[in-house]
Amino acid sequence: MTDTDMTANAIGSGSDAPPGSIDQPGELAASPCPAGGWARLAAFFGPAFVVSMAYVDPGNFATNTAAGATYGYLLLWVILVANVIAMFIQYLSAKLGMATGRSLPELCRETCGRPLTLLLWGQAEIVAIATDLAELIGGAVALNLLFGVPLIPGVLITAAVSVLLLVLAPQGRHRFEMVLAGMLLIILGGFLYQAVDAGPSPEAAAGLLPGFAGAESVLLATGIVGATVMPHVIYLHSALTRSTNRDPTHRGRALRRTRREIVVALSFAGLANMTMLVAAAAVFHRGGHTGTDTLHEAHNGLGSLLGPTAAIAFAVALLAAGLASSSVGTYAGQIIMEGFLRRQIPLIVRRAATLVPAAGILMAGTEPTRALILSQAVLSFGIPFALVPLIIFTSSRKLMGTLVNRRHTTIAAVTAIALISTLNLFLLAEPLFG
Repeated sequence: MTDTDMTANAIGSGSDAPPGSIDQPGELAASPCPAGGWARLAAFFGPAFVVSMAYVDPGNFATNTAAGATYGYLLLWVILVANVIAMFIQYLSAKLGMATGRSLPELCRETCGRPLTLLLWGQAEIVAIATDLAELIGGAVALNLLFGVPLIPGVLITAAVSVLLLVLAPQGRHRFEMVLAGMLLIILGGFLYQAVDAGPSPEAAAGLLPGFAGAESVLLATGIVGATVMPHVIYLHSALTRSTNRDPTHRGRALRRTRREIVVALSFAGLANMTMLVAAAAVFHRGGHTGTDTLHEAHNGLGSLLGPTAAIAFAVALLAAGLASSSVGTYAGQIIMEGFLRRQIPLIVRRAATLVPAAGILMAGTEPTRALILSQAVLSFGIPFALVPLIIFTSSRKLMGTLVNRRHTTIAAVTAIALISTLNLFLLAEPLFG
């Protein structure tokens, strides 16, 4: 068996249903790959590239741009730390699916009592709603910037296209992954262009030293963590790697391959996030335009300071992020419901339900960028609910066998939870005691 075959088995296929289908929402379809060099290229793109789109969703645009414009390079270290934590957490999630053949929500349902399972499902659905809020609003803003489409119709268009992307693109597993990887490269390319054009300062290195500048910077830091370490893809990754091959030797080789894939995919996503902040700091903060608080202002500012090409690159990257991450978010929502409740609903119904909060917020007159930042803070509060069960399960030798966490792995995971929880507690305490 080739490495490609082992990887295909290890990431869980065997179904002809497309991602998010009613019949098999937990498995990506596995059509035969084309032969030759195309097959080798396609095999490189796996579940980590699906997951990576959640790490560059429109919420990242809002938090990173606001952080760079307001505080310069101060919070660059938060993106770096959050991205390293994300790699580690996604590795644990992927390992859980490969070792047990079940997703994290499925294991929660099987292990926890019904009241706790319902509680975990409820908060996971809130996380999914907050995720959809960011993605749909971000896509709507991008359509408005590019084509002048009003925000409410823009939300509807984003939702429709994301469903089509999810249903039509993945006639084979690798095709879906490659489509999302291509969108990730579009986002990265757009912000690299802006960062190079703006000419980032050597002062950016100082942003790698930890520090804050008041409660608002902590809010942004919490939003950055929430936008980087995404709870819904912690659930999703374990489903994408549910193994149909129980051979321990093959599992070990596939796990090493998956680990490399996670590092590559999330390194691209992390670089995109860092260039967002660096570009905003170089263009706005360094030039004294610290009042750039919205995506519209960022787009207009890029156009006036760097030229129309930079503004178009920003809007195109935002649109790619909204469409791709929205399809991933919808797929994750299916995994969450199927795992916790053994219930499945059509994609159209799920997408229609998640339209309501986004449309309602926009109709109420809430500024889209502020809504995006607050949605990411909500995501950050949902992280421990996914991480605690993940650590418990991956530390169980009975469940994991030879892939059980080593002691230092568990310590690192607990430290990650403590770091995120400390940020959240500080965010709550600062307005009361600051």
